[in-house]
Amino acid sequence: MAVLTLGTVAFDTIETPFGNSGKVVGGAASYIALAVSHFVRKQHLVSVIGEDFPQAFLSELSGRGACLNGLTRVEGGESFHWSGKYHEDMVGRDTLATDLNVLIGWEPRVCKSGNNADFVMLGNLDPTVQLAVLDQVAAPKLVVLDTMNFWMDVALDNLKNIIARVDVLTVNDEEARQLTGEHFLPKAARAIHAMGPKTVVIKKGEHGALMFQDEKVFFAPAFPLEKVVDPTGAGDTFAGGFIGYLASRHEATGEVSWEDMKQAVTVGSVMASFTCEAFGTSGLQALTAEDTLRRWEEYTQLTACGPLVWPA
Repeated sequence: MAVLTLGTVAFDTIETPFGNSGKVVGGAASYIALAVSHFVRKQHLVSVIGEDFPQAFLSELSGRGACLNGLTRVEGGESFHWSGKYHEDMVGRDTLATDLNVLIGWEPRVCKSGNNADFVMLGNLDPTVQLAVLDQVAAPKLVVLDTMNFWMDVALDNLKNIIARVDVLTVNDEEARQLTGEHFLPKAARAIHAMGPKTVVIKKGEHGALMFQDEKVFFAPAFPLEKVVDPTGAGDTFAGGFIGYLASRHEATGEVSWEDMKQAVTVGSVMASFTCEAFGTSGLQALTAEDTLRRWEEYTQLTACGPLVWPA
């Protein structure tokens, strides 16, 4: 079972009320690939980097089973770099710099073995790039798309074209409202279903996530952390844990059920919590299966309760 991951492999510089990261490894594909690696040992990465990107991180991805034949290194180029500053609430943030660098003019190329990937995770990027990658995959069993409000502002037609071709769309609540014009999230999910995706996951940050499929709805809380160091990449980690878990279930059972998807949301939520506890990808890089399982067991107690005893 192979997962194809598209997204940025990049640098971030992050300032929060509690510290400054300096320049660290980041990018959607970095978080997604690390999360996916906990569930499958065969993954194809599609991205672009500059000559400045550290080989040590790429070697770690390779050691986790990621094929890097779809990763383009531009000689003399500089990797994509994002810099941002978080507000006191650790939710709102201001972008200080977005240096596209090697992303400008990049044409993604999926390697020959990646063309046959079973599961495809299209991380947040220009919809034209997402479309170009999906066009190169023969017959995926499940395609998950992540996007953001910026593309709704500047590339809505292309965004709707890619949305029509995916199985699962993940967006946050603000993005779901902007995309559909619907204020209430169940109505927004229904409008997104009409655009093509059978399943819609609406992320609500520290308040968890909602998943809609047909008339079914599932809610999963976020894991309550005593301290958040850096929430950057939490959504990407969620997406990687989500699709990685589903790929592992498909490999075991030959299908992806609604129950599998519900578990995938909880797994993604738990893994995202580890990302928030450290700057950059370091929290995910240090993560073990034992850590995840221990926290998942704590997580399942958040909403566990006994049978309801109704007063006579």
